[in-house]
Amino acid sequence: MQKPKSWRRQTGAVLATLLFVMITCVSARGAEYESVKNDGVNIRAGASDKDEILWEVFKDFPLQVLQRQGTWTQIKDFEGDTGWISSTLLAKKQTVIVKVQIANLRSGPGQNYDPVATVKSGVVFDLIKREGDWLQLRHADGTEGWIFSTLVWPNP
Repeated sequence: MQKPKSWRRQTGAVLATLLFVMITCVSARGAEYESVKNDGVNIRAGASDKDEILWEVFKDFPLQVLQRQGTWTQIKDFEGDTGWISSTLLAKKQTVIVKVQIANLRSGPGQNYDPVATVKSGVVFDLIKREGDWLQLRHADGTEGWIFSTLVWPNP
């Protein structure tokens, strides 16, 4: 017995939707992040050192890789701004940046642990490890602690 054409159309539409959702989920999880190697690195409007400088970033600043073009990488920062950086100025080091106005860095992975520091938006940390929804971080000055993962970007 052959199924009606309307059933086949609906099945095709459902399968197409499921495929789109699966691809979207995989791409979101598979995003690539790198960090800046040096202080005073320029983010440019295009893939050339002749293009306009849009802003400057500092050592360990995390960036999402959008695409690569020759020796240049198009990136996005934690505020959603995009630009280009020379690929030689990027490192595979995992860092995160605080994305909320103020957050507590705690002595352990949970709200019941005492704060060891109060951190502001834009502060960068090295990622040490993850435990559930909590991240253990280390600042360049040696301060270590735990923060809830949704308070930083990227959320590894």
